[in-house]
Amino acid sequence: MRAAEIMTRNVITAGPDAWVHDIARLMIDRHISALPIVDNGVLVGIVSESDLLQRAETGTAPESRGILDFFASSRSRAASYVKTHSRRARDVMTRAVVVVNTETPLEAVVATLAERKLKRVPVLDATGAVVGVISRANLVRALADNPPATGHADDTAIRVALLGEYERQGWANVDPANVIVEDGVVHLWGRSGGEEIARAMVVAAENTPGVKAVENHLDEGALDGDPLDMPNWPTSTAA
Repeated sequence: MRAAEIMTRNVITAGPDAWVHDIARLMIDRHISALPIVDNGVLVGIVSESDLLQRAETGTAPESRGILDFFASSRSRAASYVKTHSRRARDVMTRAVVVVNTETPLEAVVATLAERKLKRVPVLDATGAVVGVISRANLVRALADNPPATGHADDTAIRVALLGEYERQGWANVDPANVIVEDGVVHLWGRSGGEEIARAMVVAAENTPGVKAVENHLDEGALDGDPLDMPNWPTSTAA
């Protein structure tokens, strides 16, 4: 999946000289949490809810911190004043905007949102114009619109697909003889190496197209000799 497939296309934008009050009203009326700021077709910033939290109009602007301000430069204090008192978007907006393009894979979009702790990201086309926005809501909608694949497969195809998934993931130490499929029902036997691994093995089986049910007969006991499951290494003692 690409960004263009799930993005919201009717993007509401504003210019750098837009009034902050008008931007706040747009965000409320259109049920959006951020507004891209565009100047002559070029994205120059974004005003989000977090940019409007500390404002003089609501009495939430930071007050003088007395002696602590002595250690802050006049420039930084002036910049803070502009951010909380200016009525223009250009002074309130966040300028370093994280963006993706229409061809960005969805997994990369998700990684960007997670790593940067963002709620949304503008989408640009090949010319650099804003053509969409992807928010967390878009991702939830994509999940709702793409239910798990279903289909029919014979027992052999199911078993081959499931063993292939275990091999790709790498966390399952599976003896193929312990994976049995009968009439679409997967039976898992053997020692999994832990509760989490056993659960993951069941989930992988449930997600395999054609599977009707999963019977979990796994022993969840830890496997011997896995160093990653030994957080407390033995300490050597001097002779």
